Amino acid sequence: MKRSGTADLPLHGGRVPPWLANRMTELGTAIAEQVVLNYGQSEFLTRLSDPFWF
Repeated sequence: MKRSGTADLPLHGGRVPPWLANRMTELGTAIAEQVVLNYGQSEFLTRLSDPFWF
């Protein structure tokens, strides 16, 4: 099923605390590694380009 339409995905205008940035970096790295290992680089790039998945 193809999605169509628009989405309002506003960016946060404030600052991120260093502890949260470090935690999210570790989490993002683990997720990216698992997607690449299980599905390949092409699928990772496909998912990264999808604003609903990203």
